[in-house]
Amino acid sequence: MPAENEPQDVIKIDTDLVPVNVTVSDAKGHLIRDLKKESFKLYEDGVERPIESFNVETIAGAPRPVAIVFAIDVSGSMTAEEIERVSAAMREFSLRLADHPAVFGLMTFGMRVKTMQSLTSDREKLERAFERLPHEPNGMSTHAYDAVDDAVRMLTRHAPATKQHRAVKRAVVLITDGFPVGDTVSPETVIERANAADTSVYVVTMPSYTRVLASTTMVPLPTPLDVSGLVDKTGGRSVYASQRDLGPLFRAIAQEVASAYVVGFYPPVENRKDGKFHSIRIEGPAGLTLRQSRTGYQSQTK
Repeated sequence: MPAENEPQDVIKIDTDLVPVNVTVSDAKGHLIRDLKKESFKLYEDGVERPIESFNVETIAGAPRPVAIVFAIDVSGSMTAEEIERVSAAMREFSLRLADHPAVFGLMTFGMRVKTMQSLTSDREKLERAFERLPHEPNGMSTHAYDAVDDAVRMLTRHAPATKQHRAVKRAVVLITDGFPVGDTVSPETVIERANAADTSVYVVTMPSYTRVLASTTMVPLPTPLDVSGLVDKTGGRSVYASQRDLGPLFRAIAQEVASAYVVGFYPPVENRKDGKFHSIRIEGPAGLTLRQSRTGYQSQTK
């Protein structure tokens, strides 16, 4: 595990656009895919900037490249039966994106974080990794933030930001009971690194320990992961696995992962090497909900 004071990955913006993935949904949660460039406004540090690049999921019918790392909790709070169901759902997720240029990785976490499969497009390798998923029945540590941090680093190092001149959608799908224990990296640091890598984090909370509030409405308990902002601040989504069949839930996440708009802009020259963090805010049509993959960018130093 890298030390927390290790230099973070930064976006090189000398010649490249700063891209932001944006997912748009209506009041019922349905994804909106037919918006145009003119539907969006982009603000850097509160100042509106011209949108120089705009792409949607497909260009001329070509599906968008994706890079996904699954990070699954195998600690004692996750049952062996749940891990088996999650494994089946992850298979459905990967098959849902079968028509995309896609690479997948698999990590487990409990007492420690372990890479089961580095990023690969080989379905057989991924299947073998699913079959090897362990279970730590006595493990009480749940290094969820450390797992996301390692997953983001894997994406940064091995999943190029662009492929065949198209922006790659990077995402981490974290499956856990929602209660991190024993992490060495803070939530704030993980969020910063995910933002720098333009990576969204999706969290699937299993009902192992966080069953529900004692009420007839069956409202899920908020977890530390929810409170940390890990999902909201990376443009991902948090869902609760209340049904035994996880397939529909994972298929919906897969659909959302592949449905983002990519909005890009050139920062002004004076901001490109000042070594500061610059905020980014994107606005869309009224009545719609926007989730963006990063809240800003860290410029290089001179």
